[in-house]
Amino acid sequence: MASLFPATICLLLFIIGVAAAAGKVPAVIVFGDSSVDAGNNNQISTVLKSNFRPYGRDFFGGRPTGRFSNGRIPPDFISEDFGLRPIVPAYLDPQYNMSDFAGGVCFASAGTGFDNATSNVLNVIPLWKEVEYYKDYQNKLKAYLGDTKANYIINEALYIISLGTNDFLENYYSLPSTRSKYTVDQFQDFLIGVAETFIKEIYSLGARKMSLTGLPPMGCLPLERTTNYVNGNGDKCMDGYNDVALHFNAKLSDLVKKMNDEMLGIRVVFSNPYDVFMQIIREPSTFGFEVASVACCATGMFEMGYLCDDLNPFTCSDANKYVFWDSFHPTQKTSRIIVDYLMKHSLHEFL
Repeated sequence: MASLFPATICLLLFIIGVAAAAGKVPAVIVFGDSSVDAGNNNQISTVLKSNFRPYGRDFFGGRPTGRFSNGRIPPDFISEDFGLRPIVPAYLDPQYNMSDFAGGVCFASAGTGFDNATSNVLNVIPLWKEVEYYKDYQNKLKAYLGDTKANYIINEALYIISLGTNDFLENYYSLPSTRSKYTVDQFQDFLIGVAETFIKEIYSLGARKMSLTGLPPMGCLPLERTTNYVNGNGDKCMDGYNDVALHFNAKLSDLVKKMNDEMLGIRVVFSNPYDVFMQIIREPSTFGFEVASVACCATGMFEMGYLCDDLNPFTCSDANKYVFWDSFHPTQKTSRIIVDYLMKHSLHEFL
Protein backbone atom coordinates (compact mmCIF):
# COMPACT_ATOMS: atom_id res chain seq x y z
CA MET A 1 0.00 0.00 0.00
CA ALA A 2 2.84 2.40 0.85
CA SER A 3 4.20 2.23 -2.69
CA LEU A 4 0.80 3.23 -4.10
CA PHE A 5 0.38 6.23 -1.80
CA PRO A 6 2.55 8.72 -3.75
CA ALA A 7 0.76 7.78 -6.98
CA THR A 8 -2.61 8.39 -5.32
CA ILE A 9 -1.43 11.79 -4.06
CA CYS A 10 -0.21 12.67 -7.57
CA LEU A 11 -3.57 11.72 -9.05
CA LEU A 12 -5.44 13.84 -6.52
CA LEU A 13 -3.14 16.78 -7.15
CA PHE A 14 -3.71 16.43 -10.89
CA ILE A 15 -7.49 16.44 -10.50
CA ILE A 16 -7.36 19.40 -8.11
CA GLY A 17 -5.02 21.24 -10.45
CA VAL A 18 -7.25 20.72 -13.47
CA ALA A 19 -10.32 21.79 -11.52
CA ALA A 20 -8.56 24.90 -10.23
CA ALA A 21 -7.36 25.82 -13.71
CA ALA A 22 -10.72 25.44 -15.37
CA GLY A 23 -13.37 25.62 -12.66
CA LYS A 24 -15.77 22.70 -12.86
CA VAL A 25 -15.48 22.35 -16.63
CA PRO A 26 -12.14 21.19 -18.11
CA ALA A 27 -13.38 21.24 -21.73
CA VAL A 28 -16.26 22.32 -23.98
CA ILE A 29 -17.40 19.65 -26.45
CA VAL A 30 -19.73 20.69 -29.25
CA PHE A 31 -22.30 18.88 -31.39
CA GLY A 32 -24.60 20.58 -33.87
CA ASP A 33 -25.00 22.65 -37.01
CA SER A 34 -23.71 25.97 -38.43
CA SER A 35 -24.71 27.80 -35.25
CA VAL A 36 -21.72 26.08 -33.63
CA ASP A 37 -19.56 24.68 -36.50
CA ALA A 38 -15.97 25.90 -36.12
CA GLY A 39 -14.89 24.69 -39.55
CA ASN A 40 -15.52 20.97 -39.95
CA ASN A 41 -17.28 21.55 -43.27
CA ASN A 42 -14.00 22.84 -44.69
CA GLN A 43 -12.81 19.25 -44.86
CA ILE A 44 -15.82 17.62 -46.54
CA SER A 45 -17.33 17.76 -50.02
CA THR A 46 -20.20 20.23 -49.68
CA VAL A 47 -21.13 23.62 -51.08
CA LEU A 48 -21.92 24.81 -47.57
CA LYS A 49 -18.60 26.39 -46.55
CA SER A 50 -17.43 29.70 -45.16
CA ASN A 51 -13.64 29.40 -45.14
CA PHE A 52 -13.12 32.57 -47.17
CA ARG A 53 -13.45 36.30 -46.69
CA PRO A 54 -15.44 38.24 -45.67
CA TYR A 55 -16.23 35.45 -43.20
CA GLY A 56 -13.84 35.71 -40.29
CA ARG A 57 -12.79 39.27 -41.04
CA ASP A 58 -13.27 40.14 -37.33
CA PHE A 59 -11.85 36.84 -36.05
CA PHE A 60 -8.36 36.69 -34.54
CA GLY A 61 -5.99 37.80 -37.29
CA GLY A 62 -8.89 38.52 -39.64
CA ARG A 63 -8.82 34.86 -40.61
CA PRO A 64 -11.72 32.91 -42.15
CA THR A 65 -11.99 29.58 -40.30
CA GLY A 66 -15.21 28.04 -41.56
CA ARG A 67 -17.29 29.67 -38.84
CA PHE A 68 -20.46 31.19 -40.29
CA SER A 69 -19.76 34.58 -38.76
CA ASN A 70 -17.64 37.66 -39.13
CA GLY A 71 -15.83 36.46 -35.99
CA ARG A 72 -16.40 34.09 -33.12
CA ILE A 73 -19.47 31.93 -32.50
CA PRO A 74 -21.23 30.96 -29.24
CA PRO A 75 -19.05 27.98 -28.19
CA ASP A 76 -15.96 30.19 -28.42
CA PHE A 77 -17.45 32.67 -25.96
CA ILE A 78 -18.76 29.90 -23.70
CA SER A 79 -15.29 28.33 -23.56
CA GLU A 80 -13.75 31.67 -22.69
CA ASP A 81 -16.38 32.32 -20.02
CA PHE A 82 -15.48 29.03 -18.34
CA GLY A 83 -11.85 30.06 -18.11
CA LEU A 84 -10.76 27.98 -21.08
CA ARG A 85 -9.41 29.08 -24.46
CA PRO A 86 -11.23 31.78 -26.44
CA ILE A 87 -11.98 29.32 -29.25
CA VAL A 88 -13.20 25.73 -29.60
CA PRO A 89 -11.38 24.12 -32.56
CA ALA A 90 -12.99 21.94 -35.22
CA TYR A 91 -12.09 18.24 -34.92
CA LEU A 92 -11.40 17.88 -38.65
CA ASP A 93 -9.18 20.97 -38.84
CA PRO A 94 -5.66 19.66 -39.63
CA GLN A 95 -3.92 22.56 -37.89
CA TYR A 96 -5.03 21.25 -34.48
CA ASN A 97 -4.11 18.07 -32.61
CA MET A 98 -4.97 16.24 -29.39
CA SER A 99 -3.12 18.75 -27.23
CA ASP A 100 -5.62 21.33 -28.53
CA PHE A 101 -8.66 19.07 -28.41
CA ALA A 102 -8.06 18.06 -24.78
CA GLY A 103 -9.39 21.48 -23.75
CA GLY A 104 -12.36 21.51 -26.10
CA VAL A 105 -13.43 20.21 -29.48
CA CYS A 106 -16.17 20.83 -32.03
CA PHE A 107 -17.82 18.04 -34.08
CA ALA A 108 -20.59 20.24 -35.53
CA SER A 109 -21.37 20.47 -39.23
CA ALA A 110 -23.15 23.37 -40.91
CA GLY A 111 -26.39 22.26 -42.56
CA THR A 112 -26.99 19.20 -40.42
CA GLY A 113 -29.95 18.37 -38.20
CA PHE A 114 -31.44 15.74 -35.94
CA ASP A 115 -32.97 14.01 -38.99
CA ASN A 116 -30.50 12.20 -41.25
CA ALA A 117 -32.49 13.48 -44.24
CA THR A 118 -31.52 17.03 -43.27
CA SER A 119 -27.80 16.33 -43.61
CA ASN A 120 -28.43 14.76 -47.02
CA VAL A 121 -29.80 18.02 -48.45
CA LEU A 122 -26.37 19.66 -48.69
CA ASN A 123 -24.21 16.56 -48.20
CA VAL A 124 -22.93 17.42 -44.73
CA ILE A 125 -22.04 15.41 -41.63
CA PRO A 126 -25.09 13.71 -40.05
CA LEU A 127 -25.49 13.68 -36.28
CA TRP A 128 -24.68 9.96 -36.04
CA LYS A 129 -21.36 10.64 -37.77
CA GLU A 130 -20.60 13.43 -35.28
CA VAL A 131 -20.98 10.76 -32.57
CA GLU A 132 -18.58 8.48 -34.44
CA TYR A 133 -16.01 11.30 -34.50
CA TYR A 134 -16.59 11.73 -30.76
CA LYS A 135 -15.86 8.05 -30.16
CA ASP A 136 -12.68 8.39 -32.20
CA TYR A 137 -11.79 11.47 -30.15
CA GLN A 138 -12.25 9.55 -26.92
CA ASN A 139 -9.89 6.80 -28.06
CA LYS A 140 -7.25 9.32 -29.11
CA LEU A 141 -7.68 11.31 -25.90
CA LYS A 142 -7.09 8.19 -23.80
CA ALA A 143 -4.02 7.32 -25.84
CA TYR A 144 -2.74 10.87 -25.40
CA LEU A 145 -3.49 11.45 -21.69
CA GLY A 146 -4.13 7.98 -20.29
CA ASP A 147 -7.50 6.62 -19.18
CA THR A 148 -7.72 8.47 -15.85
CA LYS A 149 -7.09 11.99 -17.18
CA ALA A 150 -9.14 11.36 -20.31
CA ASN A 151 -12.12 10.02 -18.38
CA TYR A 152 -11.99 13.04 -16.08
CA ILE A 153 -12.27 15.36 -19.11
CA ILE A 154 -15.02 13.25 -20.71
CA ASN A 155 -17.12 13.15 -17.52
CA GLU A 156 -16.64 16.76 -16.45
CA ALA A 157 -16.74 18.52 -19.85
CA LEU A 158 -19.66 20.70 -20.83
CA TYR A 159 -21.44 19.33 -23.89
CA ILE A 160 -23.05 21.97 -26.11
CA ILE A 161 -25.80 20.59 -28.37
CA SER A 162 -27.19 23.08 -30.90
CA LEU A 163 -29.22 22.05 -33.94
CA GLY A 164 -32.78 21.78 -35.25
CA THR A 165 -33.32 24.89 -37.37
CA ASN A 166 -32.23 23.11 -40.55
CA ASP A 167 -34.63 20.26 -39.85
CA PHE A 168 -37.47 22.70 -40.42
CA LEU A 169 -36.13 25.22 -42.95
CA GLU A 170 -34.01 22.93 -45.13
CA ASN A 171 -35.98 19.75 -44.64
CA TYR A 172 -39.63 19.92 -43.53
CA TYR A 173 -40.60 23.13 -45.30
CA SER A 174 -38.44 22.42 -48.35
CA LEU A 175 -38.96 18.70 -49.01
CA PRO A 176 -42.47 17.53 -50.03
CA SER A 177 -41.46 13.98 -49.10
CA THR A 178 -41.08 14.96 -45.45
CA ARG A 179 -44.32 16.93 -45.31
CA SER A 180 -46.21 14.01 -46.86
CA LYS A 181 -44.90 11.74 -44.10
CA TYR A 182 -45.49 13.97 -41.05
CA THR A 183 -47.67 16.78 -39.83
CA VAL A 184 -45.46 19.51 -38.35
CA ASP A 185 -46.36 18.34 -34.83
CA GLN A 186 -45.52 14.73 -35.68
CA PHE A 187 -42.21 15.87 -37.16
CA GLN A 188 -41.39 17.73 -33.96
CA ASP A 189 -42.08 14.59 -31.95
CA PHE A 190 -39.89 12.58 -34.30
CA LEU A 191 -37.02 15.05 -33.80
CA ILE A 192 -37.49 14.96 -30.03
CA GLY A 193 -37.17 11.17 -30.19
CA VAL A 194 -33.90 11.51 -32.11
CA ALA A 195 -32.65 14.07 -29.58
CA GLU A 196 -33.47 11.74 -26.70
CA THR A 197 -31.64 8.85 -28.35
CA PHE A 198 -28.63 11.09 -28.98
CA ILE A 199 -28.49 12.29 -25.37
CA LYS A 200 -28.70 8.70 -24.11
CA GLU A 201 -25.91 7.66 -26.46
CA ILE A 202 -23.40 10.30 -25.40
CA TYR A 203 -24.45 9.68 -21.78
CA SER A 204 -23.51 6.03 -22.26
CA LEU A 205 -20.13 7.25 -23.53
CA GLY A 206 -19.50 9.31 -20.38
CA ALA A 207 -21.12 12.70 -20.99
CA ARG A 208 -22.83 14.10 -17.89
CA LYS A 209 -23.06 17.90 -18.20
CA MET A 210 -25.10 18.98 -21.20
CA SER A 211 -26.68 22.12 -22.60
CA LEU A 212 -29.49 21.51 -25.10
CA THR A 213 -30.00 24.68 -27.13
CA GLY A 214 -33.42 25.80 -28.30
CA LEU A 215 -34.37 27.20 -31.69
CA PRO A 216 -34.07 30.92 -32.45
CA PRO A 217 -37.01 32.88 -33.91
CA MET A 218 -36.31 31.29 -37.28
CA GLY A 219 -39.10 33.18 -39.01
CA CYS A 220 -37.11 36.39 -38.48
CA LEU A 221 -33.97 35.24 -40.27
CA PRO A 222 -33.29 37.64 -43.18
CA LEU A 223 -33.72 34.77 -45.67
CA GLU A 224 -37.23 34.05 -44.38
CA ARG A 225 -38.14 37.74 -44.34
CA THR A 226 -36.99 37.97 -47.95
CA THR A 227 -39.13 34.95 -48.82
CA ASN A 228 -42.08 36.61 -47.11
CA TYR A 229 -41.48 39.76 -49.15
CA VAL A 230 -41.18 37.87 -52.44
CA ASN A 231 -44.48 36.16 -51.65
CA GLY A 232 -46.14 39.55 -51.25
CA ASN A 233 -46.39 39.56 -47.45
CA GLY A 234 -44.03 42.44 -46.71
CA ASP A 235 -40.66 42.05 -45.05
CA LYS A 236 -41.99 41.10 -41.63
CA CYS A 237 -41.08 37.89 -39.80
CA MET A 238 -42.83 34.67 -40.76
CA ASP A 239 -44.92 34.20 -37.65
CA GLY A 240 -45.82 30.61 -38.50
CA TYR A 241 -42.17 29.57 -38.38
CA ASN A 242 -41.69 31.37 -35.08
CA ASP A 243 -44.71 29.56 -33.63
CA VAL A 244 -43.16 26.24 -34.63
CA ALA A 245 -39.89 27.26 -32.95
CA LEU A 246 -41.76 28.10 -29.74
CA HIS A 247 -43.65 24.78 -29.75
CA PHE A 248 -40.48 22.82 -30.45
CA ASN A 249 -38.63 24.65 -27.69
CA ALA A 250 -41.38 23.70 -25.23
CA LYS A 251 -40.89 20.06 -26.20
CA LEU A 252 -37.12 20.37 -25.82
CA SER A 253 -37.66 21.81 -22.35
CA ASP A 254 -39.87 18.84 -21.45
CA LEU A 255 -37.21 16.47 -22.76
CA VAL A 256 -34.59 18.12 -20.55
CA LYS A 257 -36.79 17.61 -17.49
CA LYS A 258 -37.38 13.98 -18.45
CA MET A 259 -33.66 13.28 -18.90
CA ASN A 260 -32.80 14.82 -15.53
CA ASP A 261 -35.52 12.80 -13.81
CA GLU A 262 -34.68 9.47 -15.42
CA MET A 263 -30.90 9.34 -15.85
CA LEU A 264 -28.57 8.91 -12.89
CA GLY A 265 -25.84 11.52 -12.50
CA ILE A 266 -26.81 13.57 -15.54
CA ARG A 267 -27.32 17.35 -15.54
CA VAL A 268 -28.95 18.78 -18.63
CA VAL A 269 -29.98 22.41 -18.95
CA PHE A 270 -32.20 23.96 -21.59
CA SER A 271 -30.43 26.97 -23.10
CA ASN A 272 -33.15 28.94 -24.83
CA PRO A 273 -31.98 31.83 -27.05
CA TYR A 274 -35.45 32.60 -28.43
CA ASP A 275 -36.58 35.42 -26.15
CA VAL A 276 -33.34 37.39 -26.06
CA PHE A 277 -32.85 36.93 -29.82
CA MET A 278 -36.37 38.19 -30.48
CA GLN A 279 -35.79 41.15 -28.19
CA ILE A 280 -32.64 42.04 -30.14
CA ILE A 281 -34.54 41.82 -33.42
CA ARG A 282 -37.48 43.90 -32.18
CA GLU A 283 -35.43 46.50 -30.30
CA PRO A 284 -32.01 46.53 -32.01
CA SER A 285 -31.07 50.01 -30.84
CA THR A 286 -31.38 48.91 -27.21
CA PHE A 287 -28.44 46.59 -27.84
CA GLY A 288 -26.43 49.01 -29.95
CA PHE A 289 -27.53 47.75 -33.37
CA GLU A 290 -28.85 49.77 -36.29
CA VAL A 291 -30.12 47.04 -38.65
CA ALA A 292 -32.08 43.87 -37.84
CA SER A 293 -34.11 43.11 -40.97
CA VAL A 294 -31.25 42.46 -43.39
CA ALA A 295 -27.74 41.12 -42.92
CA CYS A 296 -24.32 42.70 -43.29
CA CYS A 297 -23.07 40.45 -46.08
CA ALA A 298 -23.85 41.51 -49.67
CA THR A 299 -27.49 42.70 -49.99
CA GLY A 300 -28.24 40.99 -46.69
CA MET A 301 -31.44 39.51 -48.07
CA PHE A 302 -30.58 35.97 -49.18
CA GLU A 303 -26.80 35.52 -49.35
CA MET A 304 -24.78 33.08 -47.28
CA GLY A 305 -21.85 30.78 -48.00
CA TYR A 306 -20.36 31.29 -51.45
CA LEU A 307 -22.85 34.06 -52.22
CA CYS A 308 -21.10 36.13 -49.55
CA ASP A 309 -18.22 37.13 -51.76
CA ASP A 310 -15.41 39.34 -50.50
CA LEU A 311 -15.70 41.45 -53.63
CA ASN A 312 -19.38 42.22 -53.22
CA PRO A 313 -19.68 46.01 -53.01
CA PHE A 314 -22.82 45.89 -50.85
CA THR A 315 -21.27 44.19 -47.82
CA CYS A 316 -21.38 46.50 -44.80
CA SER A 317 -18.20 48.01 -43.38
CA ASP A 318 -19.13 47.60 -39.70
CA ALA A 319 -20.78 44.32 -38.71
CA ASN A 320 -21.31 45.60 -35.16
CA LYS A 321 -24.23 47.66 -36.46
CA TYR A 322 -26.01 44.53 -37.72
CA VAL A 323 -27.83 41.77 -35.85
CA PHE A 324 -27.18 39.31 -38.69
CA TRP A 325 -23.95 38.61 -40.52
CA ASP A 326 -25.43 36.66 -43.45
CA SER A 327 -29.03 35.75 -44.25
CA PHE A 328 -28.99 32.88 -41.76
CA HIS A 329 -26.42 33.63 -39.05
CA PRO A 330 -25.89 36.28 -36.37
CA THR A 331 -22.89 38.56 -36.15
CA GLN A 332 -20.18 38.00 -33.58
CA LYS A 333 -21.66 40.83 -31.49
CA THR A 334 -25.10 39.18 -31.45
CA SER A 335 -23.58 35.84 -30.44
CA ARG A 336 -21.76 37.53 -27.57
CA ILE A 337 -25.01 39.05 -26.27
CA ILE A 338 -26.88 35.74 -26.55
CA VAL A 339 -24.11 33.86 -24.70
CA ASP A 340 -24.14 36.49 -21.94
CA TYR A 341 -27.86 35.77 -21.55
CA LEU A 342 -27.41 31.98 -21.56
CA MET A 343 -24.56 32.18 -19.04
CA LYS A 344 -26.91 33.97 -16.64
CA HIS A 345 -30.00 31.83 -17.24
CA SER A 346 -28.77 28.26 -17.79
CA LEU A 347 -25.04 27.72 -18.15
CA HIS A 348 -24.23 29.32 -14.77
CA GLU A 349 -25.21 25.99 -13.22
CA PHE A 350 -21.91 24.54 -14.41
CA LEU A 351 -19.67 27.34 -13.12
